[in-house]
Amino acid sequence: MTNPVSSLRAGRRLPSPGRLAAWGALGTMLLVTLLPLWFVVKTALMPHAALFEHSASLLPVDATLANFQRVLGLLSKDDSLKLGGSGADINFARALGNSLLFTGIVVVLQISSSAMAAYAFARLRFPGRSTLFALFVASMMVPGVVTFIPNFVLMKELGWLNTMAGMVAPFCLMQGFSMFFLRQFFLSIPRDLEEAAVLDGAGHLYVFFRIVLPLSVTPLATIAMLTGINMWNEFFWPYLVARDEALQVLPVALQTFKAQTPQGQPDWTGLMAAATIAVLPTILLLVGFGRRVVESVQFSGGK
Repeated sequence: MTNPVSSLRAGRRLPSPGRLAAWGALGTMLLVTLLPLWFVVKTALMPHAALFEHSASLLPVDATLANFQRVLGLLSKDDSLKLGGSGADINFARALGNSLLFTGIVVVLQISSSAMAAYAFARLRFPGRSTLFALFVASMMVPGVVTFIPNFVLMKELGWLNTMAGMVAPFCLMQGFSMFFLRQFFLSIPRDLEEAAVLDGAGHLYVFFRIVLPLSVTPLATIAMLTGINMWNEFFWPYLVARDEALQVLPVALQTFKAQTPQGQPDWTGLMAAATIAVLPTILLLVGFGRRVVESVQFSGGK
């Protein structure tokens, strides 16, 4: 008679040494990645008086939300100074609104132009299509810093410095990756659906807006999220073009807040609270839609 305990142990195979090593390496990388973020949150939750005394602690001491209230302008300047603030005066609520506006405009315009360009490359036939598509793909290999000076000169000549138009202009047209990603998905849509619509008298615009786009919600959402994360974290171009405090986005406001030291040293607790607010939307997007992004990229990359 077979021993049920022996059968159970035989069914439970121990992981191989290679798998254990892989999981150990993955856990180490995850720890190295998340530990700095945890220290940011821990510092944001600590009062300024306890920051240096308990700097080595892994948990926040005397946890408080006052630092978030300070950076969002919910406390007066005198109350902020009493809590250990440096006296720096930055309107983070306005910077948050500017970041939302900047990111939203770029996402809408870039997705619209990229989707139309991708459909043209996937379905239309015109002279020089292959060459033009190759140039778009090659543009992904050009570092963004190479175009900063030409774009800045163009914005200056147009009179768009210190304007929202100047901030979004270099990002609002189709990008190489977005166009390539969407083209790969459009190629996978059965042509029978489009040909049936054409036989009924539909034009390319009708096919694009009424057939192709409704079938492409997932890749469009993926590109929108990836573009939104990049624009939310964009620092150098808004810092270069929009020096006016009224147009500062969150990354620029963080830099300005750190540079202002009326009391002789940066307000580290307030700075970490503002950094936590800035990074929170990105984390929520990745946690909520990270798996869908990976699946969409794998699907388009396999076509």
